[in-house]
Amino acid sequence: MPEFLSTYLGRIDYREQDVLEFPAGLPGFEQERAFLPVELPDVQPMILFQSLQTADLCFMTLPVLAADRSYKLSMAPEDLRTLGLPEDRQPGIGTEVLCVAIIMVAKDRPPTANLLAPLVVNLATHRAVQAIQVNTNYSHQHELQAPEPERVCA
Repeated sequence: MPEFLSTYLGRIDYREQDVLEFPAGLPGFEQERAFLPVELPDVQPMILFQSLQTADLCFMTLPVLAADRSYKLSMAPEDLRTLGLPEDRQPGIGTEVLCVAIIMVAKDRPPTANLLAPLVVNLATHRAVQAIQVNTNYSHQHELQAPEPERVCA
């Protein structure tokens, strides 16, 4: 089983079939083409995307539906082609694709999610892109709200 030594996560054992392939890399990180999604029980539903080329490159992500329950994916035809998905319709989040937003944390500001350009992964092939949304009003700085506490009693 392959292993990778991450600056932030320590030694990670993984299976080759779990690696996500970004054929064009990510904007600003074009050379980074292989990432490992890491889920830690203490921070769910967050998913960490650890680069397999650069030990100190790890993105915090959150499923888009956790950031915005009514999120609608609108991918460009070239992104659908890159993922090997039909171009005549948008893929289903959770059934055909994993769709996550990169989280930004800054001092003295609430955390934000990039809903304008989510990371989209074809669940069948593990090919992925950062898909800039078309015809949308989503922001790259969508402010995250603390979840509402569950009411146990009326």
